[in-house]
Amino acid sequence: MTSECPSGPKIWTGLERKTIAKLKAAAWYVWYPYISDDNNEVTALFCVSGDSGGLTAPASPSPVSPVLTPTPPPRRARVRYPAMVDVGKWPLFTLLGAQEVSRIRQACVFGTSANEAIYITQDDEVFVFGLNCSNCLGTGDSQSTMVPKKLDFLRGKKVVSLSYGSGPHVLLATEGGELFAWGHNGYSQLGNGTTNQGVSPILVSTNLQNKKITQVACGSHHSLALTHDGEVFAWGYNNCGQVGSGATANQPTPRRVTNCLQGKVVMGIACGQTSSMAVLDNGEVFGWGYNGNGQLGVGNNGNQLTPCRLAALQGLCVLQIASGYAHSLALTDEGLLYAWGANTYGQLGTGNKSNQLSPVHIMAEKESRIVEIAACHSTHTSACKTQSGQVYMWGQCRGQSIVLPHLTHFSCTDDVFACFATPSVMWRLLSMEHDDFLTVAQSLRKEFDSPETADLKFSVDGKYIHVHKAVLKIRCEHFRSMFQSHWTEDMKEVIEIDQFSYPVYRSFLEFLYTDNVDLPPEDAIGLLDLATSYCENRLKRLCQHIIKRGITVENAFSLLSAAVRYDAEVMDPGCPRLTSSPC
Repeated sequence: MTSECPSGPKIWTGLERKTIAKLKAAAWYVWYPYISDDNNEVTALFCVSGDSGGLTAPASPSPVSPVLTPTPPPRRARVRYPAMVDVGKWPLFTLLGAQEVSRIRQACVFGTSANEAIYITQDDEVFVFGLNCSNCLGTGDSQSTMVPKKLDFLRGKKVVSLSYGSGPHVLLATEGGELFAWGHNGYSQLGNGTTNQGVSPILVSTNLQNKKITQVACGSHHSLALTHDGEVFAWGYNNCGQVGSGATANQPTPRRVTNCLQGKVVMGIACGQTSSMAVLDNGEVFGWGYNGNGQLGVGNNGNQLTPCRLAALQGLCVLQIASGYAHSLALTDEGLLYAWGANTYGQLGTGNKSNQLSPVHIMAEKESRIVEIAACHSTHTSACKTQSGQVYMWGQCRGQSIVLPHLTHFSCTDDVFACFATPSVMWRLLSMEHDDFLTVAQSLRKEFDSPETADLKFSVDGKYIHVHKAVLKIRCEHFRSMFQSHWTEDMKEVIEIDQFSYPVYRSFLEFLYTDNVDLPPEDAIGLLDLATSYCENRLKRLCQHIIKRGITVENAFSLLSAAVRYDAEVMDPGCPRLTSSPC
């Protein structure tokens, strides 16, 4: 029988073998397989011209519903377990004992020399220690301390966002939507209407009554707060318009940023030293403040006293923004990375040191999409992480100017700032993971492709995948034979793989650690070929399920091309199990 596709061609299913043979001899058809719910292979043929070549669909013995091309359901989000971050990479935390470190749930290292730290325990107790420049520890005095001191005023308040300035001053938002501030206040950046130092945390409430704060951001000496309703409030130093008020007078208390943001819903905020950025719920980006290096991305280097939209990013949907000292990064919903602004240290990743007044697409040649970007207003360092877990860094890296993104062996962007940024501050409030709270399955997920614990590497398409022989032997008969039967590979530290692509082979190895497969249907065909070669029957079924659920009219041709490319055994038109049931 046939049914009409939205685009015009016919879908032929339930065809007899002799009919298939006739169609195969014609030049106007495209056929492809899919897998039925009972794992039987099904053949469907697309008539790519309006004419069926004189052929008609065979009569059905009983009425059969038209075969409709299914719309695949949304792919279930993968549960990722980020690698445990070692706070010991920040020298300050070497002052703490192992027992105290084990209690840490969140932490942030800040200050002009990365000499101050704040951390929150599993019991929601807040501790600080370090140099205490400008009373930034909030302990009620100006004394530095190598022994952590508890901020009793914040006890029991779950922290959802934290940021710091160059003074430094500190902003902290709680789960209940409260906003606290302390530290340097020479420009009213604490928002309490004075210029007196904040020796201990104060509740910032002016103009914020009945507002729930969800995110905070600090520039050098100005502050931003984002509310649950998508409103932005700003205050503090305003010599370049970074408060967005339309003037250059300092703002002593929180003031809502309006103008071009009026009536719009903001989803994220970021601050450079003297500039401000906001991304809307529709993916638009606005910037205001100092623009001498082009860090606002508006195509010129003139300061903006009110929010100005980045016209160069029109048509793109930005998900995340990050601001360095005088440069900016943006990440789109398609995993594309854009950079603009100052480039003295190569922090834009363009391969040179020329400033850019408008956003420039970087890392376009990378295969894996970007999922996270990182920058900090007190550094000239940039970092990003790809969907495959690779971490890149560029810009000022321990005195060197890295003008192109450099692939590291880190598992998270936080490590870039711990080991290579100047100063070695944290670019965000760091949340900790503990082995004590991981199941065996979660621990295996966490250690996949971990250079720190792996004892074997696979090299595929010039890229390394780090694994553990013991896990491979336990999980896969192919590897059990390889490592116990005196194969030459058993003596190697690096095994070269040239039969399969990097995404396919990495997904296979990850399956051995997680029991999950997350590939588009085109690559699932290649993984099905691998699973057949390695006699991994469960993996074969998972691949069949992905292919079945992923077939649409739009991707049928690309799936056919992928099948040909992988030489997959999934498209035999003479399959004896033909059915007209919808897939």
